[in-house]
Amino acid sequence: MSDPDDRPTQVGSDAGDGDRPPTAFVPAHVTGFFTAEPANDPTKAGSTGAGLALSDGVTVRVEPATPGTYEVLLDREPMDIEAPKRVLQALRVDGARVYARSEVPLASGFGVSGALALGTALCANAVFDGELSENELVTVAHGAEVQAGTGLGDVVAQARGGVPVRLEPGAPAEGVMDGIPARSRVEYVTLGELSTAEVLSGDTEELTHAGERALSALVQEPTLPRFVRASRRFAREAGLLTDRVRDVVLDVSEADGSGAMAMLGETVFALGTGLSDAGHDPSVCRVHPTGAHLTLDGW
Repeated sequence: MSDPDDRPTQVGSDAGDGDRPPTAFVPAHVTGFFTAEPANDPTKAGSTGAGLALSDGVTVRVEPATPGTYEVLLDREPMDIEAPKRVLQALRVDGARVYARSEVPLASGFGVSGALALGTALCANAVFDGELSENELVTVAHGAEVQAGTGLGDVVAQARGGVPVRLEPGAPAEGVMDGIPARSRVEYVTLGELSTAEVLSGDTEELTHAGERALSALVQEPTLPRFVRASRRFAREAGLLTDRVRDVVLDVSEADGSGAMAMLGETVFALGTGLSDAGHDPSVCRVHPTGAHLTLDGW
């Protein structure tokens, strides 16, 4: 299969600059805590909770393909990721290829599936001359990820950016969003993968109760330090804390830092220089102030 960088592609007249197709940047999103709120309508289902949108993220590009075919290539590797394919079908795109590059690992608590769904929605709307608004595209992407079982709240958080707080579940027309007016350097270390679908398909009652307590605490004091403290407590109370993650979080605390587990992945994130001060070698980024958007910068 040829590389997209080597093939010029004609797109809709409003989609890009000349023959350069548009790309979308979607910030990665680490969730500190959440609840699971199922519903028959995937646009009403979702989660409450809070997290950080990161300047590290996923860049997405969409091109027409053979009618009836839907392909997803992540970092040049074919991937069987359901959410972006569902987006294309919902937008009635008859054949497309999704190219994506990620600065964060898959299945490690960064919302890569949600980023692919949202980036695909934004790009496909431009490439195939769609006429949907941003909220409509976010709703399509959110519903696709819920149906795929790979996330409940990443898409709406990634659309907002910053430090999003989800007060009600669902897509933009259903959910209520707030945020913490703060920015920070963010460090993270990934130790392994966890299956979001496996956790969400199990009994989430205890998890949801823990998430409700965490959200209540954060609403009373909407600050980054309280967010991290609530996230640490949530991971412990929800029974999601792995031994390896616990050890790293303890390292950060002993170095007077502020860190917690990313949901759902075997990843530790910390504010400032928390992981560096604890002797780890983290990736470094920052809170991304804006949400997902189209760009003409290309790859």
